[in-house]
Amino acid sequence: MVKRGLTKPCILLIVIAGLERFAFKGVASNLVTYLTDVMKMSNSSAARTVNSWCGFTSMLPLLVAPFVDSYWDRYSTILTSSSIYALGLLALTSTALDWPWSHSDGNRSSLSLFWSLYMISLGQGGYNPSLQAFGADQLNIEDELPSTKADEDENSEKKSLFFQWWYFGICIGSLMGISLLAYIQDTLGWGLGFAIPTIAMVTSIILFSCGTKFYAYKQANTVDMKFISKVFLNVKATALRMIGMRKRGIILSNSNSDVIELELQEKPLCQEEQVKTEGLEETPKNGYYLLEIAKVMLRLLPIWTMLLMFAVIFQQPPTFFTKQGMTMKRNIGSHFKIPPATLQSAITLSIIFLMPLYDAFFIPFARFITRNEKGINVMQRMGIGMFLSVIAMILAALVETKRLELSKKLTVSSSKSETVDLSIFWLLPQYIILGISDIFTVVGMQEFFYSEVPVSMRTMGIALYTSVFGVGSFLSALLISLVEHVTSSNGGKQGWFSDDMGESRLDKYYWLLALSSAVSLMMYIVLCKFFKSRT
Repeated sequence: MVKRGLTKPCILLIVIAGLERFAFKGVASNLVTYLTDVMKMSNSSAARTVNSWCGFTSMLPLLVAPFVDSYWDRYSTILTSSSIYALGLLALTSTALDWPWSHSDGNRSSLSLFWSLYMISLGQGGYNPSLQAFGADQLNIEDELPSTKADEDENSEKKSLFFQWWYFGICIGSLMGISLLAYIQDTLGWGLGFAIPTIAMVTSIILFSCGTKFYAYKQANTVDMKFISKVFLNVKATALRMIGMRKRGIILSNSNSDVIELELQEKPLCQEEQVKTEGLEETPKNGYYLLEIAKVMLRLLPIWTMLLMFAVIFQQPPTFFTKQGMTMKRNIGSHFKIPPATLQSAITLSIIFLMPLYDAFFIPFARFITRNEKGINVMQRMGIGMFLSVIAMILAALVETKRLELSKKLTVSSSKSETVDLSIFWLLPQYIILGISDIFTVVGMQEFFYSEVPVSMRTMGIALYTSVFGVGSFLSALLISLVEHVTSSNGGKQGWFSDDMGESRLDKYYWLLALSSAVSLMMYIVLCKFFKSRT
């Protein structure tokens, strides 16, 4: 029987991660409104600013993680980066306060805003991957030592349980940030709306410090730069000897190739004791660490690439799904209208309510079907989520087709109303299915990238996971630009993304995403057959 349950430090770190998500989502979810209403940016400028900031924030961990794994330790990185994070939130709060100079110097106010946002990005770049890797370090799993089959099963189940509840925790924080802070910002003011995330982040730092004596610490690994310089000098010396031999008329041939071989054997490129290594974990200070980073990234690159379309799909709810909802019936009673953006909470709610059912019902059912103790492996888990995301886009396309049909009827009847006779709740299935796909793929991605890298590169593994959504954000923007260019060049029309939602063709765009995602899924399935897991 596999032992279950998480350690107390793991639970504390999950709570801390939830507080961070509460702070971040409280800023990011309503930032467009702040930029347009307070900073007086245009809609397009505000959207570009938010997209660029979110993409940069998601990509930065990939640049910071190698330094965390190579030179720093995770505990110190978390404390330092969280302090920068909190200072960025404090600076953002100050931009929302009514300072005397804020009215006279708009450029200075905008500059302060950008500095504060990118301070948050810099802090999060080191904070998020380090915190999650540090949390997984608390599982008391000895990856370096050989283990029995029972130990491997226990370790695998511990990892799955940790990443599952980690994601559950950050979803709770995200839901509170989206719903509660958006209301406070719109009704009670931006100063208070940004001050609360700042307080939450400071509270998380205090909680993290309180658990210092209870944490399990794994030694940081450093790259031995002296070894790299020795390799370089040996390469140089060997090249000079070969040049000298050529000048003396020693020609490479079958008759005298042994001469060169003996010459090289006198002083080999690298000493045998330097080259000999059992793996990155056992000799983390050797000069091959940087080479190992490249090997690991190249090994995971095909799977990483196939996940990008999944990330692109998750850029749709805060953009085009919301635009759809704005033209649909949103009334509850005679006075209240549902804000279209609040339907995004359906994704988070479906994760919160269905995540516990995954372990309680789905895994036992999968065990019965597959006759495998684990139910499904992490690669299968990600594939199921990718399949569900394709289904969500097909549903979105069908609902949009119906909405366009009703919109054309309004045009024929010369009605000036842009609201079609279709309830906004028709969008709920696509949101809910995306939430379910999130449970499979996102949690699977966290476990996959954490487990498929050497122990000394765990922070890099988490950074690879976050970079999928960073690149996916940029890829989504690029795809929109390309589609807009191609479809609007025909007769000067605005194309698929027309400002007039009655003339737009979002249904075709959704079909394009569904098709592209289906192709990515098929290629992913093929890659899985050739991929050899480390675990």
